[in-house]
Amino acid sequence: MDSTFDENPSPTRQRWRKMAYGGMQPGFDDNHTDETFLAAMVKNANVVKRSMLKVMLDAVSISQYLCIVALVVSVWTCTLKSTLNEDTLLLLDVILLGLGFLVLILTSEMLSLNLLFRYFINISYFTTGLYVLAPVYQTLTRSISSDSIWAVTVSLIVVHLFMHDYSGSTIRAPGALKNPALTSCISLNASIVASVFIASRLPSRTQVFAIMLFSLQVFLFAPLITYCIKKYSFQLHLWFSFGLMFLTMAFVFLLHQLLFVLLLGLLVFVNVVCPYWLIRIQEYKFEINGPWDEAKLCFDITE
Repeated sequence: MDSTFDENPSPTRQRWRKMAYGGMQPGFDDNHTDETFLAAMVKNANVVKRSMLKVMLDAVSISQYLCIVALVVSVWTCTLKSTLNEDTLLLLDVILLGLGFLVLILTSEMLSLNLLFRYFINISYFTTGLYVLAPVYQTLTRSISSDSIWAVTVSLIVVHLFMHDYSGSTIRAPGALKNPALTSCISLNASIVASVFIASRLPSRTQVFAIMLFSLQVFLFAPLITYCIKKYSFQLHLWFSFGLMFLTMAFVFLLHQLLFVLLLGLLVFVNVVCPYWLIRIQEYKFEINGPWDEAKLCFDITE
């Protein structure tokens, strides 16, 4: 006797869909992916191809600031050796301040008379405060040995160079949308403390005031001036940088020939060797992007 059984067909399995929300899909694991998952994978989508010349030109900003710091250290050395007297330092301070204001006026597009007057008032308060505090700076490290002062000063200058923002300014430039980064502020504080340590080894109040004014003018306003020059004209930035390098090398050569060789080697390393390394290691860069990446905002969240 043949018996017939009614076979109920199994329900059709629902096709897997890629969706961010909606919970688990029946019949599939939570981490399930199909064969189309890797179809959207992109390799090296955001890798920027750089040329050797472009990287070398970008490295000029680093060499420029290295020369600025080298000039400051050279002035410190000459002052401690009594090669530069206080009158020469004060004249140098006035010249640097006048040139800084002139460059700021000529290169800034958003500079107004009110902003210029505010800069002048702030510098007046700043200069008066330095002169009042000069006796305090002069006796600040009297109980500390000179060897400790030199060691700490060198360490602070190294910290300053490593944490300095070579692409921006230590103070907010006119028209800039962002404030300086935290590392830039730490770098600035390190340079100020190093300046105080050097000033505390000088014999007179006027020398302390002059060297502190010189150091803070350079560390505070030199990055702002170079940033304004670079923003105004990149070609002018290159001419200014090469002229500053030549001046620094000549001054350091007169001061000490071994330091000249070390500075020259450092500039060659920054401007030639490091860009060459960057171009070479770029060949080994491998970046993949796909649907597993987090979503990135295409607008500024602060707007």
